[in-house]
Amino acid sequence: MGKIILTGDRPTGKLHIGHYVGSLKQRVALQNSGEFDKIYIMIADAQALTDNYDNLDKIRNNLINVALDYLSAGLDPAKSTIFVQSQISELTELTFYYMNLVTVSRLQRNPTVKNEIKLRNFETSLPVGFFTYPVSQTADITAFKATTVPVGEDQLPMIEQAREIVRSFNGYYGETLVEPEALLPKSGAARRLPGTDGKAKMSKSLGNCIYLSDEPDEVKKKIMSMYTDPNHIRVEDPGSLEGNTVFTYLDAFCTDKHFEEYLPEYANLDELKAHYQRGGLGDVKVKKFLNNVLQEELEPIRNRRKEFEKDIDGVYEILYNGSVAAREVAAKTLSEVKEHMRINYFDDLELRNKKN
Repeated sequence: MGKIILTGDRPTGKLHIGHYVGSLKQRVALQNSGEFDKIYIMIADAQALTDNYDNLDKIRNNLINVALDYLSAGLDPAKSTIFVQSQISELTELTFYYMNLVTVSRLQRNPTVKNEIKLRNFETSLPVGFFTYPVSQTADITAFKATTVPVGEDQLPMIEQAREIVRSFNGYYGETLVEPEALLPKSGAARRLPGTDGKAKMSKSLGNCIYLSDEPDEVKKKIMSMYTDPNHIRVEDPGSLEGNTVFTYLDAFCTDKHFEEYLPEYANLDELKAHYQRGGLGDVKVKKFLNNVLQEELEPIRNRRKEFEKDIDGVYEILYNGSVAAREVAAKTLSEVKEHMRINYFDDLELRNKKN
């Protein structure tokens, strides 16, 4: 058994730099590392329907946006299988079988599920599909026998639930499924990038995102209005780093080379932070530095996106070919699952030849 990755995103909007530092940049690095035998990148449109069932255009329109963000960030269909979840019907069948292996009370205890229910105000009108999405996610992971699932810290309960379901299945029916391991981002700053307004979550609805596809002027505008230390009123005032979004972003993006290029009076980020904390360093100067850092990071992504946008049919072809390849793998896993569950009635020659 080789090392296999399964990861993905819900197509509910363009991807922003929170997605990029939290998962997408890492995926590209993992793809190019040569450490993994297969990498599956899923656009989770079926999962997105669990809380967008009445807004189908949102999913349809953003499917291609997410694909463009993937390709422009550096995901390569020659190295990674990029596919659309709803086109793999085997995932739905696996979900149905796994539902028997988890209780309602266990799903209710899942911290991620509880947080997501509260976030969407689903306490009194919870769709069953949304409630059971940990089971669906287990189907996604196990269909491709993924050994590794890159996630943020908030998704760890989901991976643990998947591991429980795998252990239950293998316990009842024999060793069939692979128990996955979570892979967290190496950088603590990358695990949860706040919105530009300092809010804990970067969200399209809050209007506090910097998107991978934003033009340079829009990126600069968002950075210059970014939340810092509200008590740092004058340049000479000491400034606080805690909750200061500009420095959180610098933690995630900047390197010593950026100082050589854009702010040579400082050797590194530690020196910049120390100056800010003792006073004498204005927010505008720090924001201008962050703008240079982010523009350097985003420019090649924007340029690649513009090239891919010239051939949208080609992007759909990538998704189609990836989905065909993914379905072949999922179908093989489903066949093994049904064999071990002994519901492969028409393929079981011993059963067919049995005398009653």
